Amino acid sequence: MAVFTLGALTTVPVSARPALVAPPVWQAIEALGLQDAVGVVEIDPPQSDTAATQQTYGLDATTLANCVVVAGRREGQERVAACVVLASTRADVNTVVRQRLDVRKSSFLPMERAVEETGMEYGGITPIGLPAAWPVLIDGRVAAAPAVIIGSGIRRSKLIVPGALLAQLPGSEVIEGLAS
Repeated sequence: MAVFTLGALTTVPVSARPALVAPPVWQAIEALGLQDAVGVVEIDPPQSDTAATQQTYGLDATTLANCVVVAGRREGQERVAACVVLASTRADVNTVVRQRLDVRKSSFLPMERAVEETGMEYGGITPIGLPAAWPVLIDGRVAAAPAVIIGSGIRRSKLIVPGALLAQLPGSEVIEGLAS
């Protein structure tokens, strides 16, 4: 059973509180058999933003990970990917992500589209439960982390998962130097 403690946060297995994750996140967790491998903790929604979570719960920035959605076009075709990087870093959207997507220019997906296409709340987007066609690019430091705090698909909770588990999600690719 996944019970993690980071800073002032202690999780319960997501199987004990499935209502604390967005529906597509729960569906993916169930389909992958991760109900007892992923921890969830309820938080105050105004504390959901990374900096607020870090300060409120006494966390090191290297234990928090952000999931951002990036898109670009090539020959009229849009290419979308999710990038998971530590909160202490920034995804290299203009070089590494652009090259991986093989597009001329990449940029963050507009908030409204990201929310609509993921079925998750802004500020809570997580790599678990994203559209299957999207590659999930994971910075090597995230994959190597014993556990990271990520969104749960909603703003009133967070997931704590081993970095190695994120690296094994369908469609995931670990990319060294994805973030700087």
